[in-house]
Amino acid sequence: MENSNNQFLGTESIGKLMRKYAIPCIISLLVGALYNIVDQIFIANASYLGSYGNAANTVVFPLTVIALAIAVMIGDGCCAFVSLSLGKEEVQTARKSVGNSVVAVVVSGLLLCVVYLVFSNGIIAMFGGTVNEETFRHSKEYFFYITLGIPFYMFGQAMNPIIRADGSPKFAMVSTLAGAVANIILDPIFIFGCKWGMMGAAVATVIGQVLTAVLAVWYLCHMKLIKPEKADYKWNGTILKKSLILGITSFLSQISRVAAMAAINNMIRKYSALDPVFCQEQYAQIPMAVVGIVMKFFQIVISIVVGMAAGCIPIAGYNVGAGLKSRIRQLFSKLLTAEAAVGAVALLIVELLPKQLIQIFGAANESAYYTDFAVKAFRIYLCMMVFACVNKATFIFLQAMGKAAESTVLSMVREIVFGVGFAILLPLFWGLDGVLYSMPVSDVLTFLIAVVLIRSTYRELAE
Repeated sequence: MENSNNQFLGTESIGKLMRKYAIPCIISLLVGALYNIVDQIFIANASYLGSYGNAANTVVFPLTVIALAIAVMIGDGCCAFVSLSLGKEEVQTARKSVGNSVVAVVVSGLLLCVVYLVFSNGIIAMFGGTVNEETFRHSKEYFFYITLGIPFYMFGQAMNPIIRADGSPKFAMVSTLAGAVANIILDPIFIFGCKWGMMGAAVATVIGQVLTAVLAVWYLCHMKLIKPEKADYKWNGTILKKSLILGITSFLSQISRVAAMAAINNMIRKYSALDPVFCQEQYAQIPMAVVGIVMKFFQIVISIVVGMAAGCIPIAGYNVGAGLKSRIRQLFSKLLTAEAAVGAVALLIVELLPKQLIQIFGAANESAYYTDFAVKAFRIYLCMMVFACVNKATFIFLQAMGKAAESTVLSMVREIVFGVGFAILLPLFWGLDGVLYSMPVSDVLTFLIAVVLIRSTYRELAE
């Protein structure tokens, strides 16, 4: 058969497959997370930017997540659809899915870029950029150049899972790593050497994204298993719809994070103005900057969590397509155990070493209020990370099994009902601290629902 090279997914040991697919995926996502985090580290340690620049980075970050949400919907959906198709030995259908996904991500990337450029001021204000004048100025500058790279960013992110589905997780990792290395090299040159400020940080990021996109284009022309032909790029609404349905959970998971971040940023802006310290103009940006930093650390942890789970998508998809329930059950068990372990290690770090973490982000150049609030934020906001990690793994694994409805509902409840709801409700009683408590409360309640779905999935796989 044409897809014989992929049959090992149904025979090789689960542990070996997880290592083969998950490790490159983890590295790819970690490297992807480094784009924004590296910017923030260099910005924080540039005395002429400092917490103002960090706050601006926090404002713009959710807007890049919107682009990511669209890209992963297309890419993860295609990855899951291709894996299911190969499991059923439907190679031609898999090729058409890849071709249509490529067209979809190129068109959507260009459209989003135009929307961002036209409505930039209103969008920045919507995500808390008006906390003070200096933050708004830095946000506008950073956002403009980041927006120019959106089409390249989206293409690279969408192609990453497609490349993995084609059986090349290492190339997916290398393409992302190449872009991140370029960003890391160029950031200090542009920020400290050229003194380009927020523009320098953004341009370094965009150059890295362009490099990743170029490598993805090269791979698209040299695919191993799927090899789409010219006719496969012709619009096929039926196949694209099936792919996007499988990716809708990834989209909603990311886009609902944007809603939660928008709520958090605006509550921070509102309740900072009521705080006896942060109501002062020179300190107003500190809570926004700090919460952004805490989110970035959490993003590193979640990159590992999502990398492990996303790396399992081709394995789960193939075995679901082949009807191998015992292997799917074994895969799910190993994944949940590994994700809980990652959460436990991360929890120890934030509870024991918060001062050391904030030192990386320019605390030496800031007031004592900056460090004090950061220590509190790390310890409160991330205190339920074990549950958060298990929740995220459950979202993705259910998606890989083709359970889009269950996965979508769980993700939406976490980010919209709980994430946005508690971010708005709890500050009414506890002010800025209420914003910090919204995260752990949401994760605990989501975990209780996830347990029900996990038990149900195990029962189904035991039949």
